Amino acid sequence: MTRDSMARKHQPRKAPEGPRAATSAMIASLEAEGYDTVAAPFGHALVEAAKADGRIVGLTADLSKYTDLHVFAQAMPDRFYQMGMAEALLMSAAAGLAREGFVPFATTYAVFASRRAYDFIAMAIAEEVLPVKIVCALPGLTTGYGPSHQATEDLAIFRGLPEMTIIDPCDADDIAGMVPQIAAHPGPVYARLLRGRVPRVLTRWKPDYRFALGRAQMIREGGDVLVISTGFMTMRALDAAALLAADGIEVAVLHVPTVKPLDTATILAEAGRGGRLVVTAENHTVVGGLGEAVAALLLTNGVAPAFRMIGLPDAFLEAGALPTLHEIYGLTPALVAERIRGWL
Repeated sequence: MTRDSMARKHQPRKAPEGPRAATSAMIASLEAEGYDTVAAPFGHALVEAAKADGRIVGLTADLSKYTDLHVFAQAMPDRFYQMGMAEALLMSAAAGLAREGFVPFATTYAVFASRRAYDFIAMAIAEEVLPVKIVCALPGLTTGYGPSHQATEDLAIFRGLPEMTIIDPCDADDIAGMVPQIAAHPGPVYARLLRGRVPRVLTRWKPDYRFALGRAQMIREGGDVLVISTGFMTMRALDAAALLAADGIEVAVLHVPTVKPLDTATILAEAGRGGRLVVTAENHTVVGGLGEAVAALLLTNGVAPAFRMIGLPDAFLEAGALPTLHEIYGLTPALVAERIRGWL
């Protein structure tokens, strides 16, 4: 704990107004009120993919329950490997299985993959371009356990790694759709994961939505603002757009589930349509994530709209109940809408 964080710990903080959901720090609601939910979409999708592809195996570092891999373990125990609390071993074993012709899905928490196991991922998996799929729970600010478990910089870390495809799904449909596609992808993949009861968001706003690896998709049209978002911040952007529509502000939402490689053609085409404020939104530090990737893309291609970023600060974040933390760091629909309204 830093001196600043120790000082903040003892400062009184005004609680957000209105009723708050009671939640623990680890298993916390994403406040997806009004959306249907699906239980363990990753685990069930992996079982279905494995039925069609005998090469798929599942590995975890003592976190099968907390990455929904327990569903796969129960269905296919002979293709499940419990590696214990040893992330370097997890990634090395996955690399070895990939060399033998398997398609390993390795699960852990995002902080453990990006911080503890990075060198093993870089040397054993990415440099060898092996088809290991690293699927990680608790990305960004999806837990209240503080800096030890908040993977606020994981996208930046893996964006700098050659050969690595990066996915930040929004909802249960994205997760179910990504599993067979990343299984078929010939190289390594890092995918963020929402677990437990995961909302179905995208098909509510765009009934024909289907995840497509490497593609950004417009979920909502609007002529005043273009929000380019990834992960669960697409849900928050869509909810914020509905709030702003009541004020006569029309917000388009472009969902970017594949953070690397970016769908450059779609982003440039949409951002190049004149007259709209362009805002990126992500559950990640503003350093090195989607916002900076989009900014660099636009600048190097001579596209220069008014541009703003919504994301987490370049700081170690507080611990606490997740709804409260989302209020503090501006990730709620109301606060997203407020910021966009202020920029217009």
